[in-house]
Amino acid sequence: MNDVRPNLNDPAAQAVAEAVVGSFAAELQKGLDSGDADVYDRSFAADVMWGSPYGATLDRFEELSAAHHRLMAAAVAPRSRFEVVNVLAPAPGVAVAHIRRQALDGTGFSEMALYTLIERDGRWWLAAAQNTPIAQPPSS
Repeated sequence: MNDVRPNLNDPAAQAVAEAVVGSFAAELQKGLDSGDADVYDRSFAADVMWGSPYGATLDRFEELSAAHHRLMAAAVAPRSRFEVVNVLAPAPGVAVAHIRRQALDGTGFSEMALYTLIERDGRWWLAAAQNTPIAQPPSS
């Protein structure tokens, strides 16, 4: 039995993955800044899997887009900055990234998200995301 854990990152795919994730984060930023859910959701695949920071899960673009339209209309998210934290390129055409949405006022709701982007026919799509609130850990 081989107990050696592999590194999954493909160095040959890293630069492309980093560029794609940077563009994706900029798209999210533009959508949030303009309050436009269509811009925010522009790169979400039809069968996107989404985990909200409150435990809800969605697995179709239509459901997620409707939720984002409602949230943007209600201005739920505070003014924020999206920051790419880390990018993994496990294979050409696949990018996995941590992107933080940090509230600018210091008191608003912030979150960390894990995104998986997949390339299809020259276009990159969000396949899956999991959002987690940024909060202080419970004291022990």
